[in-house]
Amino acid sequence: MNAVFATATHAARELAAGDLPRLQAFFEANPGYFLAVSGAPPRPTEARDEFDEPPPAHLPHGRRWCLGFLDAADDLQGFAIVVRDLGAAGVWHIALYLWATRLHGSGLAAGMHDALAQWALAAGADWLRLGVVVGNGRAERFWDKLGYREVRRRHGVPAGCRVNSVRVLVRPLRGQPLAAYLELMPRDRPDSALP
Repeated sequence: MNAVFATATHAARELAAGDLPRLQAFFEANPGYFLAVSGAPPRPTEARDEFDEPPPAHLPHGRRWCLGFLDAADDLQGFAIVVRDLGAAGVWHIALYLWATRLHGSGLAAGMHDALAQWALAAGADWLRLGVVVGNGRAERFWDKLGYREVRRRHGVPAGCRVNSVRVLVRPLRGQPLAAYLELMPRDRPDSALP
């Protein structure tokens, strides 16, 4: 299978339904994200649920990728969901971005993110957008270091046994000011009441 993008050590490949047992095993071996966000370990159907869950119906969007990050031995080391043109043309949304716990702090996640950003830029992205749960300190610091900036907070977002506040973060890929993004995406303005 061809890589969608790659670093010197890992390749991002699009996962298929046949990869779901492998993805479920990865989630179960690395439950930190699920514990931090939902207060519970991954459900037995977590891989299928993440694989099948469409973007919100009220937001226009383009293609959606479920990407596995594989090392040279073809072992699954990370996973991401990326959605093209979520809410507006040129806005690419990182719906999920996970790495094996043992690799946290290794620099691999940041390096793969840089490759993801270059791939998105070459394919027409102007902005990368994501949400990070308030209080998930490791994730908040990671995204802040990569140049993402908060544009809004959403409150009352359900996740498993928890209800969270979520920081909506944006990173320009072509040097644009955040004001230009907020013109394009009024739903992400700080005073917006939209979901």
